[in-house]
Amino acid sequence: MTSAPERTTYAIDDASADLLFRHARTANKFTDAPVTEDELRAIYELVKWAPTAMNGQPFRIVVVASEDAKARLQTHLREPNRAKTASAPLTVIIALDTEFHENLPALFPHFPGAKNMFADTDPRHNVAKAQTWLQTGYFILGVRALGLAAGPMTGFDSAGVDADLLAGTNLQSVVVINIGHPDHDATFDRLPRLSYEDVVTTI
Repeated sequence: MTSAPERTTYAIDDASADLLFRHARTANKFTDAPVTEDELRAIYELVKWAPTAMNGQPFRIVVVASEDAKARLQTHLREPNRAKTASAPLTVIIALDTEFHENLPALFPHFPGAKNMFADTDPRHNVAKAQTWLQTGYFILGVRALGLAAGPMTGFDSAGVDADLLAGTNLQSVVVINIGHPDHDATFDRLPRLSYEDVVTTI
């Protein structure tokens, strides 16, 4: 059996690699250029194809659009994150659907017993949280692919957001993300990254 050829170059060009990874930065300040619903839809239509366990797709996007919702969200953010969010043309709450398993008969039809595997609440929520974080990573790459910048934040009162903005739903907040065109001083200096040798262990 012949082995697959070794690949040492990327299948995407350098400009794409820079846009998605090497030059992409977390934005802390944005211009007032709007982010449209069409742009958000384009992001989702790209990242929805990325894989999740059993195709469960527990990730949900809550757009914080009204002035009332924006003001209420501010009260649940830690102080350093309030100014960032106030400057962002679009803020979304990424949430998990605690009842995601109800969609499995449609999303994973070749395994009729899939839904029943998640009957117990705690294990189901654990899976939902892990997979939502996975989808959040895809979502950030989708934002970058559209030429926008993302400012993900975990510095907020999740329980407060759930009781206020997500009350009466099956949703639990995971991360808040500001989205927009970065301002000229939107990013901090690039921080170090661990080397391949620091990260990779062969056993």
